[in-house]
Amino acid sequence: MDPTLIKLALGGIALLGCIGLFFGIGLALAAHRFKVEVNPKIEAVLHSLAGAQCGGCGYAGCEGYAIAVVNDPEVPPNLCFPGKEPVAAKVAEITGKKVTAVEDMIATVRCSRIEGRVSHKHAYIGFASCTAANLGFGGPSACQYACIGLGECASSCPFDAITMRDGFPQVNPDKCVACGACVKVCPKQIIELMTLRARVYVPCSSKDLGKQVMKVCQVGCIACQMCVKKCPAEAVTYAGGLIKIDHKKCLEYGPGCGEVCVEKCPRHIFRKYEGRKVLARKGRITLDNVA
Repeated sequence: MDPTLIKLALGGIALLGCIGLFFGIGLALAAHRFKVEVNPKIEAVLHSLAGAQCGGCGYAGCEGYAIAVVNDPEVPPNLCFPGKEPVAAKVAEITGKKVTAVEDMIATVRCSRIEGRVSHKHAYIGFASCTAANLGFGGPSACQYACIGLGECASSCPFDAITMRDGFPQVNPDKCVACGACVKVCPKQIIELMTLRARVYVPCSSKDLGKQVMKVCQVGCIACQMCVKKCPAEAVTYAGGLIKIDHKKCLEYGPGCGEVCVEKCPRHIFRKYEGRKVLARKGRITLDNVA
């Protein structure tokens, strides 16, 4: 090989090496000069979190919550729902905040489309997406508030807590951590997070007048407000076309009312909730507490 070409090649390699070394040193100096000091508490909190990146805390991932809980005195240490009490206690210890109990919550589907034998007003042919189906005249069901049933909530759940059975979502209480991912994606907004200690609930989200509800669903709430009138705790209200339950008031009043709301509901859509049995099975409460 020509010695001149060898010299040129070696010279080129040496030049590239020098250029690389120059820029490497420059980048290292710049990184040191402009380094942003990270609060060690933020890193400690971040390592303590469950790391599910579910967004249930209301922040953009675990790092977002770690930054907020360290820097903002108003942000409580118990917002990591997957981590529950152990994580809440650790975050409280790191941040110096008072730890409070983590309420056991669960995603609840407020719809009884299957039981109510809600018919279809048209066939849907398209993407297997509730959001897409909802764009076509509110979905195929005769009830405009009914679950569409294409499983967008199930596919969005990072904990595989929702499965579809006969086109309707089933929430596994042993897997659900109440992260709220399903609540955010449901185009009908019929999934809500509810305390497992709840005594009663209404699995219906229809805002239609009673006459219209009875036309399309055999069990749907007709907004007769009998529950509102009979509740001695004033825990049941009617607002925005929906029956709403203040579970805190209901629990504070206790079982002394005999669940009169359930008894007086003419459609039997106001029902007892069995979440406390789930808590008892998990050892969160004793069976003596389950009324």
